[in-house]
Amino acid sequence: MSSSPADLVREFHLAFGLDVRTAPTQIPQAQAAHRGELLAEEAAEVAEVSVTGPLDRLAHELADVVYVAYGTALVHGIDLDQVIAEIHRSNMTKLGPDGQVARRADGKVLKGEHYEAPDVTGALRRQGWEPGDA
Repeated sequence: MSSSPADLVREFHLAFGLDVRTAPTQIPQAQAAHRGELLAEEAAEVAEVSVTGPLDRLAHELADVVYVAYGTALVHGIDLDQVIAEIHRSNMTKLGPDGQVARRADGKVLKGEHYEAPDVTGALRRQGWEPGDA
């Protein structure tokens, strides 16, 4: 059995009769709103437990966010692994050619002059989506 989040969530969706799309598409507004509510609920739980602990509960809530995010991508027919790979490619361009990292006072890594924005549209097009598709 695969331990890939995408494969595990697909197995769940198929077992429970939830939507599984194989190409990127918009979904009905009510369904999209529901997925957004699920994500917001999970993110709020992460925000709360990240301050109050304990660590095992934080790990659980973080995993729930990922699980629901993968489910939302699956409902939309988005191969989230491909999109994450594109975001990662872009994020790595924040590192300057000299290896220097620019950071904000709180430690967040900033975009440098060599930063390249992610091409999420391109990642979705490679999955069969065209802008304007319903």
